[in-house]
Amino acid sequence: MNRDAVLNMLQMQHRMNNRVHADWIAQRFEWYRAVWIECAELMDHVGYKWWKKQTPDMEQVRLEVVDIWHFGMSALFEAEGDLSDLADRIVSEVATAGVGNADIHSATEALARSALETQSFSVSHFVALMHACGLSSAELYRHYVGKNVLNFFRQDHGYQEGTYVKQWQDREDNEHLSDILGLLDANDPHFPEAVYDALAQRYPEP
Repeated sequence: MNRDAVLNMLQMQHRMNNRVHADWIAQRFEWYRAVWIECAELMDHVGYKWWKKQTPDMEQVRLEVVDIWHFGMSALFEAEGDLSDLADRIVSEVATAGVGNADIHSATEALARSALETQSFSVSHFVALMHACGLSSAELYRHYVGKNVLNFFRQDHGYQEGTYVKQWQDREDNEHLSDILGLLDANDPHFPEAVYDALAQRYPEP
């Protein structure tokens, strides 16, 4: 995993969390809880009901992995910590995590179990889940930036006030985001701005 990309994601996550609560690190929110709940949501997209026909929606599965990464990174922040040091630590843990050969269900359950037992976030279990879902580091970065921008877009359009409309033209905003990410170049230095503009063009303003 590219260190510059990790550092950039950490900085973006800090800005997003700061938008929600100015002193978010000191609040010590239960990020681990959000992690295992997102794991359950991921399972819904993979499918686990042996008593009915289900077709995995892998694009939505990967977006759930990205959501987990948002909460996981947040859990790793420390009040007196340095982001550069944290980026180095994450890159090191990714490098030593190994590929793993678990299926998606097992990898998801391992990450959820780790979150519940440690009340923290395991980078190595997360890497195993990435591999199980076929999500590369480059794709994680692209989807992360896109979802981070969507989170800011939601806040700008009344998410905390309860006025945000999540369903557009019979599709959730996450699905519109997937379309947009497929059309834009993640290497463009103005990629975040382009994602925001594309969301604004689709959003049903009152």
